[in-house]
Amino acid sequence: MPTIEEITDEALSKQANVEDEEWDDESDAESDFSDDEEVTEKGLSLREETIWERLAALVDIIPSSTRTRISHTFRTTSAFAFTGAKIFGNIAWVVTTSALLVGLPYALAVEDEGRIIAQERELQSQGGGPMLAGGGLGGLPQGQQQQQAGQVGAKPPGF
Repeated sequence: MPTIEEITDEALSKQANVEDEEWDDESDAESDFSDDEEVTEKGLSLREETIWERLAALVDIIPSSTRTRISHTFRTTSAFAFTGAKIFGNIAWVVTTSALLVGLPYALAVEDEGRIIAQERELQSQGGGPMLAGGGLGGLPQGQQQQQAGQVGAKPPGF
């Protein structure tokens, strides 16, 4: 297993000692870093800097071509999302109104037909005979029912 050994350059170590002597004033070092709330960066307190300011500073970091591509992608995506939501809303409107205009009357007619059939069954069970269903022409006597059933063609009402 290899071993790692640090080799120091004497010229660099002498220069570091000179710089360390310049910072030996402990009162300055402690005042700058004694409290986390007072840590500053370029003279501004980090607590005073808003997120918007940090994002605005990214303009200098991100190249113009990348910013343009990101902006174009965002605009295109938002346009597709808006158009899709509009189309979905229009389709939902058409389906809802169609269901109300066509489906509701149909459901009411089916319910009414079921009610009529239930009434006929009730009358048949009471012994009243067939009145509407299967009886031909309503409450006409049997002779007239057969006579009208044998006629060919339709007469308009009133003739």
